[in-house]
Amino acid sequence: MERYAGALEEVADGARQQERHYQLLSALQSLVKELPSSFQQRLSYTTLSDLALALLDGTVFEIVQGLLEIQHLTEKSLYNQRLRLQNEHRVLRQALRQKHQEAQQACRPHNLPVLQAAQQRELEAVEHRIREEQRAMDRKIVLELDRKVADQQSTLEKAGVAGFYVTTNPQELMLQMNLLELIRKLQQRGCWAGKAALGLGGPWQLPAALCDQKGSPVPP
Repeated sequence: MERYAGALEEVADGARQQERHYQLLSALQSLVKELPSSFQQRLSYTTLSDLALALLDGTVFEIVQGLLEIQHLTEKSLYNQRLRLQNEHRVLRQALRQKHQEAQQACRPHNLPVLQAAQQRELEAVEHRIREEQRAMDRKIVLELDRKVADQQSTLEKAGVAGFYVTTNPQELMLQMNLLELIRKLQQRGCWAGKAALGLGGPWQLPAALCDQKGSPVPP
């Protein structure tokens, strides 16, 4: 009897998994229609079906949410670093202007041209230093963001999410961004919070926006 009950449980679980897969796939097919036609053509039925399979147990939703939070924290940190550098440069310029003004006020008239020439050279040197520091900061920001993108790609590839692998190809990056947007929209439209809502601890429900009045999926 126990073996019979266990077999029935497995069959029921399989049916629930198939139903959730169908619902996710239907939702994805509807959301893909909002993307540019060039990307719609690249997101085949097989790709969307594989993506729906990866999303079944809800783990990928949590991974994506965690990656987005890390990305936002990284972007905020880099923005604050650049802002601090800009403030340092502003203070440096103000201090230099004040120093030059005081020196000119204390300078004898016949020495003023020589002083002004020296001050101009000093100003140009400071502006050159500021430009170099800004370029270095911008390079640091780009490299850090590139590393974060590669980390995201690698993490999602290991999680079995279709379409994700480490690449710098602009077209592939745009496709991956669209795939992330599909996942994010599924989360937003479903108002999911926690594993139960994702189908791990309770019945999975299709987002309301993609259902008819009876709660059935709207055909793609």
